[in-house]
Amino acid sequence: MIDLAGEALADEEREMLAHPAVGGIILFARNYRSPTQLRGLVASVRHAAGRPLLVAVDQEGGRVQRMRSGFSSLAPARALGEAYDRDPPRARKLARARGRLLALELAAVDIDFSFAPVVDLDYGRSVVIGDRALHHDSAVVASLARAFLAGARAGGMACVAKHFPGHGWVMADSHKETPVDSRDYALLRADLLPFERLIEDGLGAVMTAHVQYGAIDAAIPCYSERWLKAELRERMGFTGAIFSDDLSMRGAGQAGGARERAAAALQAGCDMLPVCNDPDGARELLDGWNLAPNPGSEQRLAALSRAR
Repeated sequence: MIDLAGEALADEEREMLAHPAVGGIILFARNYRSPTQLRGLVASVRHAAGRPLLVAVDQEGGRVQRMRSGFSSLAPARALGEAYDRDPPRARKLARARGRLLALELAAVDIDFSFAPVVDLDYGRSVVIGDRALHHDSAVVASLARAFLAGARAGGMACVAKHFPGHGWVMADSHKETPVDSRDYALLRADLLPFERLIEDGLGAVMTAHVQYGAIDAAIPCYSERWLKAELRERMGFTGAIFSDDLSMRGAGQAGGARERAAAALQAGCDMLPVCNDPDGARELLDGWNLAPNPGSEQRLAALSRAR
């Protein structure tokens, strides 16, 4: 999954989109001027690819909302948790409405999905997560996230829950370094609960956290068969798609360069590998590409498309 430099496609980006290893794009604020412009950009992306392609965005609300003018202003996810503390049934209705609204607004510009909901727990430790988290209580996060998923599904959009298995405890920012969470498995079970509940509801995809959980595995989750195969696939019974977080982030550096990171993530069980804000790294990865997708990846990813 690659990104784009601006509001219109460059010739080199058209060439990259035609590469058979490219399965999607992620949009950022720099790609947006207006709904009309965005619809044109997405149409040109799909035409350049010449095959089904996923178009995604981080449109969580609050600090992380790439399209603002022309779209509904979404409060930080924490506002739903605060509403839950006052009136749980009303908060669940608000979460469901938020999911449906987001789905319909993205459909209007032909975007397949947002990387949402964030189901990290709010331990009051992580600045990079902060008010992106719904609540500190895992049961509340699960309840609100399930309502959000139901609303998104009613609007025709799949959900991508992040950041598996949980980014809320660590203080370091995985954009800049690899955070270390030293808790044992028993303590991590609270972080896993929202993922378990969403999987029961048919969650379409998860995105991994670039965090090292040293008591479980030295490898971060996107490079870890222990996390992706033994935990997510086997114990939790997840059948949807697995996205690594952005492989260009410094938190993903333990595997080496771009090609080594991609190979390690595929070996561990990832279906889609975002490479963002690093055009040189994306080109390096695609030049001489010789890696095969995991069995079933194409089907799992196709299920996230609105055109399915």
